Amino acid sequence: MPAKTHPNSGSPEPSSEPPEQMMREKAYERIEALLNSGALKPGQLVSQRELVKLTDTTLGSVREAIARFQTEGLLIPLPKRGLMVPSMDIQFVREAYELRSVLELAAVDAAMRNIPKDTLEFWIREFERAEDAAPGQEQEYADALQKLDWSMHNALIGSMHNELFLNVYRVTAIKIRMAVQYRLRVTPFNAERVRREHLAFLIPMREGRAEAAKSALQQHIDNSLTLALGGTIA
Repeated sequence: MPAKTHPNSGSPEPSSEPPEQMMREKAYERIEALLNSGALKPGQLVSQRELVKLTDTTLGSVREAIARFQTEGLLIPLPKRGLMVPSMDIQFVREAYELRSVLELAAVDAAMRNIPKDTLEFWIREFERAEDAAPGQEQEYADALQKLDWSMHNALIGSMHNELFLNVYRVTAIKIRMAVQYRLRVTPFNAERVRREHLAFLIPMREGRAEAAKSALQQHIDNSLTLALGGTIA
């Protein structure tokens, strides 16, 4: 199982689990990070031993993590060849974004009820701060925005307090990144657009304007789909 996160912040909760369980979670989280970052690419073959080295964990913990990834459709076993990272087609991407839209728009009301105002204020401050990146720090700010983007969207879904919704969303988000990660990555060149789009729905959420937040969030999701399919945003 991946480490549990606080539904409002996306930050890991303190763990009191035994070392073996912590090692299993470490292996899972590090393989997930490899998939999210594109270090493991669609169509790539990887062995269990390679994953042990890449995650700096144990063979037993990697094997348990692999079983979970296979169930989630994130790794495919190939007899005598190892594991293959699956490829996702355009139809999957379209359907994944349809699912994302349904879940995220449904989460807005719950987020406005359940996410503390100081968490919303923190997100808004961080996106506003990105505008002031000093010369030479643009990539650092872009990387920080990427992490904030992912954790914030997970926290929106987490605010519904439904583990099934959260897990389906998380796995779908990983698959989207695996399919088109390089097109969606936050960079110094698109950070301003990313910043504006997130503030467009976070500020109405803070102010209690649910319909305005949903409209701006839908536009953000639509823009992301356009980029995922290779289009451009004016």
